[in-house]
Amino acid sequence: MSTRSRAVPSPAVERVRALLARVDAVEPQVQAWVVLDRAALLRQAEAADAAPPAGPLHGVPVGLKDIIDTADLPTQNGTVLHAGRQPSVDALLVQRLKHAGALVMGKTVTTELATYAPGPTRNPHHPAHTPGGSSSGSAAAVAAGMVPLAVGTQTNGSVLRPASFCGVVGFKPSAGRIPRDGVLEQSPSFDCVGVFANSVEEAALLAAVLADEAVPDLAPLSPALAWFDGIAWDRVAPDAQAACRAWQHAQGLPAVALPTGCDTAIEQHRVVMEAEIGQAFAALDRTQLSASLQGQIERGLRTASADLQQGRDAALALRAAFSLWFDEHGLDALAMPAALGTAPAGLASTGDPVMCTLASFAGLPAISLPLLSGANGLPLGVQLIGRFGDDRRLLRAAAALLSQAR
Repeated sequence: MSTRSRAVPSPAVERVRALLARVDAVEPQVQAWVVLDRAALLRQAEAADAAPPAGPLHGVPVGLKDIIDTADLPTQNGTVLHAGRQPSVDALLVQRLKHAGALVMGKTVTTELATYAPGPTRNPHHPAHTPGGSSSGSAAAVAAGMVPLAVGTQTNGSVLRPASFCGVVGFKPSAGRIPRDGVLEQSPSFDCVGVFANSVEEAALLAAVLADEAVPDLAPLSPALAWFDGIAWDRVAPDAQAACRAWQHAQGLPAVALPTGCDTAIEQHRVVMEAEIGQAFAALDRTQLSASLQGQIERGLRTASADLQQGRDAALALRAAFSLWFDEHGLDALAMPAALGTAPAGLASTGDPVMCTLASFAGLPAISLPLLSGANGLPLGVQLIGRFGDDRRLLRAAAALLSQAR
């Protein structure tokens, strides 16, 4: 079955009504949506059915993280400080979605200003567990079957981690591939638009539309992969370690050492991210922000300019080092855990993003695939990281692995 036949329902009104029925059934428990205008959505679907196909996403509903500006729906950025905020124009990526024929399903829950303080969303697989963040609602809405595709963002682990926790495909392209015009700026060195779907092909289709590129041909590939335990393997839950090690051995993946600079990436990422968060949010009323975000802003504003520049330089140097590393090892992608384990119990935290930081710091394309599960039965993603700028090769490797598993 082609990517388009999987992604494009016909007619649109019929698909939208089925999705809205699914929303009625599961949204009271999952709480993935901030705004969902049913009447406006049905009008979009009716218009799609009355018109010739407009593009590769004609009639396909897409959820948008609530830090992405929409001219016809509020964009409130997960903070009371922006309650009722109504942009006057669509973000560039929303314009591209509409040009491709997509329907804006609604706005999905984000954590506070896309940082760490959680929203109300629950994991569709177990409502007592977090869905991850900061793209909580986007991942959960796709996992719960309320929308086939959704857009999120990642600055540290905000696409890959919730994809892993919710058991869907989460794809973060190479840095800069998808424009961020009209998207909340948090840390411009690392902010990246990403996507959620139920297949690699659909994720690739959505990302291509957002990047205004031709849909990539994911021709069959027998991927050359290697395995890395991750910067924080000693913190990975024992059942996740066992699942990862069994998968590594089943795939016959050799373990590899990474380029110089990976060992300091976690701390350097934090320094740059918090310094830029401090700059971005310094003017906000901090008494209305979480203690977590207040701390990030305060630490960020104390960061010396020399330390900030050193971190930015190190990120670019590591990106270049990885390009040489991929050449030397002849690999299509590097495999590693997408998270420290399955979704943690409780809703006070969205989980630790440390396993996703390496790709975010170096701006490398990365994808989380729902290939494993923990002892508790909850999903656990395998992360693949690719060479900067070679997103297609990463996606081909990911598609082959997921097809093999299914």
